[in-house]
Amino acid sequence: NRDASKRPVMGEVAEQYADFSIVTSDNPRSENPASIAREVTAGMGADRERWAVILDRAEAIREGLRRARPGDLVLIAGKGHETYQIFADRTIDFDDVQTAQVVLKELIAGA
Repeated sequence: NRDASKRPVMGEVAEQYADFSIVTSDNPRSENPASIAREVTAGMGADRERWAVILDRAEAIREGLRRARPGDLVLIAGKGHETYQIFADRTIDFDDVQTAQVVLKELIAGA
């Protein structure tokens, strides 16, 4: 499990520098993903027009890319080189880059 004291600070930084932020799961391990998200969003303002919580990481990536407009930058942070997610009872294959590529192809095909 991770240092929970950093979570509200991450929320503050995201709110300060991003027009819109999506809080999602990284590697929750034995922690409740919703609890982690609450700790992150505690550092964000009350303006829910500027952030959302989507715990399913693939859906969070999909929503972030769906919201993007020409000239926007979508930053998918957290996993870096990792191609898995760690939960309390299992580790699953998950690749941010591959997920983003699939979503972008779908969005382009549907445009």
